[in-house]
Amino acid sequence: MSAAMLYDIDVTSINGENQSLGDYQGKILLIVNTASKCGFTPQFEGLQALYSSLKDRGFEVLGFPCNQFMNQDPGDNEKISQFCSLNYGVDFPMFAKIEVNGPHTHPLYGFLKAEAKGLMGSEKIKWNFTKFLVNRDGQVVRRYPPTAKPESIRADIEKLL
Repeated sequence: MSAAMLYDIDVTSINGENQSLGDYQGKILLIVNTASKCGFTPQFEGLQALYSSLKDRGFEVLGFPCNQFMNQDPGDNEKISQFCSLNYGVDFPMFAKIEVNGPHTHPLYGFLKAEAKGLMGSEKIKWNFTKFLVNRDGQVVRRYPPTAKPESIRADIEKLL
C-alpha cells in the first residue's frame, strides 16, 4: 500500500465525526492504540508532552482506543474522551474505538501493520500503546513496542521535523 493510500483512509473522531487522514498530509504522525485501564496508560502524559512541545513544528499524535487487550478500554467514546482529558490533559486528536487485530481490523491498522512489522516479522499488534511513526510523506518509518516510552521516541521525531 502506498503512502497516498494512507491519506485515503477515513477514520471517525472520538466525537463521531468522519475525518480523512488526508487532513494530516505533510505532518509527522505518531499513531498509537490506547487504553484507559492499562499498565501503560500513564504514557498518555508523555504523549501529551511530546504533542505540546512539537505540534507547532508539524507533529501530531493520533490516539486510537482499543478494547482488544484484556478489556482494558471498556468505556464508550465519551467516557474515554473524558478520562483522557481529565486525567492526562490530552488535547491531541483522539478517535473512536477500533479493532487493531482480527477480522474487523480497522483499515488504518491493516496498513500500519503491513508497512512496519513487529518482532520476527509478525504483523499482529501485541498490546496497547504500540506506536507507529509516520513521516511527512505518509511512509511508516518505525514501529515501537508498548514498552517504548514516548520521551524515548523524541529524537526519532526530531530527525523527521
